[in-house]
Amino acid sequence: MPHAIQPPETDLLLPRPAGEAWDPHTIHTHYFGFAVPEAAIGAFLYVRYQPAFPLSQGGVCIFRGTDNVTPIDIDHLDYEITMPWPQVDGSTITTANGLRIEFLEPGRQARVTYASKDGRTSIDVVQTAISPLLARGHVVPGEEAHHATTKLEPGGSEQFMHCVGELVLDGERFAVDSLYPRDRSWSQVRTEAQGGQAPIPPVGWSPMCFGEDLIFNQISFESPDADPAWAGHFQIPEGAPTHHFAWVVLDGEVREITHVRREVLEYHPESFMAMRQLIEARDEQGAEYRFSGEAIAAATLPAWPNASFHDSVYRWEDEHGRVAHCTYQELWADRYQLAMKRRFRGAAV
Repeated sequence: MPHAIQPPETDLLLPRPAGEAWDPHTIHTHYFGFAVPEAAIGAFLYVRYQPAFPLSQGGVCIFRGTDNVTPIDIDHLDYEITMPWPQVDGSTITTANGLRIEFLEPGRQARVTYASKDGRTSIDVVQTAISPLLARGHVVPGEEAHHATTKLEPGGSEQFMHCVGELVLDGERFAVDSLYPRDRSWSQVRTEAQGGQAPIPPVGWSPMCFGEDLIFNQISFESPDADPAWAGHFQIPEGAPTHHFAWVVLDGEVREITHVRREVLEYHPESFMAMRQLIEARDEQGAEYRFSGEAIAAATLPAWPNASFHDSVYRWEDEHGRVAHCTYQELWADRYQLAMKRRFRGAAV
């Protein structure tokens, strides 16, 4: 539930099998990010643990601008699909390709560092919490159906951070000072088998922070009444909610979001991700919110073999003219990708 607070020690929760057999699709994750909006730069820092083997994947993706159609278009890509289990030394986790997450104070503060092998790209950012460590359930649509196959207790958390430090990108230095989310999962079961994802439209995660007095977070697909690109390709029951979790922190009070309407105004002509959109929402006390957003940086990044994953830096503006810059992430499967290829190829003829 959105109001539940996870214990700080869950930051370091990385269980592994102790003689028993685990579902091979069991995963844990850590995600951190930050942006340099004035340079249209976004950073995606990720570790995906596969304890049944045990293996891991992940690393550092840094992208600039919106012309990043494939992962190797981005400015810096150091993401490995198969790595050993990371080194865990107390409260510090280090991957084989050099991404280091040091929890200075679990549940509140972490230092994230990285240096490329050629020495031309590096990260040193301290992230300090400005919101509670809120509990969340599943993220990938349909994964909750697979939790019956495990005796583990799946969980997850989300938290907004004040990220301060330095990025060196191919020898060029940038100061980092952004408000960004982090999240993680543990003991989730995410299958990569064909049909492992629920047949629903693309889902979009749109966290945004205008200051400690207004933090908004939701994940949903485009509303059926907004003439979405997915219309005619997916069947959604009439009246069904379009979001599967959402919350807002208003002046320090955490509220559940009960209604979300998301409308995409422009799609990227090659990557197909949402480039401009509107989000309207209502919370459990009846307060209403309206946000308009545009991507200033966007990239297709490594993810699942049977899905397309996109990260971006969005410039969001609320109904009062306040501005926030934050990640916006989208995920979809082959049915939507093929439909969008036909749509744009047809428009070009």
